[in-house]
Amino acid sequence: MSNAQTATRRMPVSDVSAGVGLSGLVALVAWIMVCRNWAAIADALSLPGPHAPMSGPYASVATMFFTGTAMALWSVLVDKVHLRPSTGMDWRTRRPLSQTLDISITKIAGLWATWAAIGFFYCIARWYWEGQYLFAMEVIGFAALPLFVLSIPYVLWLDRYMIEPRDHSWHFGALLIGREAWNGAEVRKHWRAWAIKGFFGAFMISILPPGFAQVVNADFGLIEYDPVALGSTLIAGLFVIDVQIGTVGYLLTFRPLDAHIRSGNPFLAGWVAALMCYPPFVWGTMGRADVLGYEVNTFGWASVFSTHPALLWVWAAMMVFLTAVYAWATFAFGVRFSNLTYRGVLTNGPYRFTRHPAYLSKNLFWWASTLPFLVRDGSLIDAVRNTVLLGVVSGIYYWRARTEEAHLLAEDPKYREYYEWMGENALITRTLSRLGRRFQPRSPQLQPAE
Repeated sequence: MSNAQTATRRMPVSDVSAGVGLSGLVALVAWIMVCRNWAAIADALSLPGPHAPMSGPYASVATMFFTGTAMALWSVLVDKVHLRPSTGMDWRTRRPLSQTLDISITKIAGLWATWAAIGFFYCIARWYWEGQYLFAMEVIGFAALPLFVLSIPYVLWLDRYMIEPRDHSWHFGALLIGREAWNGAEVRKHWRAWAIKGFFGAFMISILPPGFAQVVNADFGLIEYDPVALGSTLIAGLFVIDVQIGTVGYLLTFRPLDAHIRSGNPFLAGWVAALMCYPPFVWGTMGRADVLGYEVNTFGWASVFSTHPALLWVWAAMMVFLTAVYAWATFAFGVRFSNLTYRGVLTNGPYRFTRHPAYLSKNLFWWASTLPFLVRDGSLIDAVRNTVLLGVVSGIYYWRARTEEAHLLAEDPKYREYYEWMGENALITRTLSRLGRRFQPRSPQLQPAE
């Protein structure tokens, strides 16, 4: 297709409306305000218990209920996503339970075995039983029994309306039971999806409480004239938006919401690039100064501009802006956010300007906050090393973006249309694509990890 044809073509319609993420954001802000003002609310209503801000870890978990409910209601009542063909559901046809019972039993067996395997992995993986992960294990342990019980009526109900109830989970259950033929490719899809949910779901829950408590307890009256304190608090609040909405995305992978995982990334390179950015792998790379540590002896932006108040305000505003873009890139997904998955195509919000707004803003934030080339002892070696290593980290994110593109390009013609449109019409993507083509004339062919 010619450049002129691409330029005149319209941007593909997003599978997620802006209203989904915005409804979740409104619910999140409302709940935070309730938590911040709980003392006054409890006094006014003469409620029992402590009359203080609700900043505890379980208050942060409760946030997911409010944000998830708001986004689910918007999706069903306004966007009517449950009626889309992509759900694989036909609400006009309700099969008798007798026709789908065997299918449902096989699927439930597959799901229960999968959850048991994930639980076993949690048990033997040492890092889940120390530090921030202890809270995640407590939450998951509390939710395990209701999850097992509620899965029975949910699957029995869902299979009566699914056009093809023999999905990825059914194929894994069929493998276990051994009564019917199963497809190995479907089993691998099942395990990729649940490996993503199990790994990233625990991580997201583990990082909920600290930022939430910081925002609920923040005294803006004391920090409004301090650019560093105000900027840090606003950044923490924006990260709360990112984490809260993102965690809901990992949990609400339901077909009636059209938010199910259609496929996990089949490329080994995609998994390597993504897992390098998260614990426990990050503890041996980006988190410490042993492999990719890029903050050795650095001042940081607050110290560098401490004697220049005007620049300090400008820099703080820029940091908040970059974090806001990062948070926007998450809540724009609504209930469909998760790493390494294909759950539809998002073309609105910050994704109108670049295909990877989260990665771009995150890396710019790291460069602007760390200033790796400015070191306390004036060591040229440390300055060069920090700069090069942060460049390597940014390169990892570029590699990660490329593997995600390869996955989505193989899955959905709408994404291919979006990819081409952005390459010719979006200012940031168009500029970066043209620069990239100069250094990389041909795209590498990734091989699926199957």
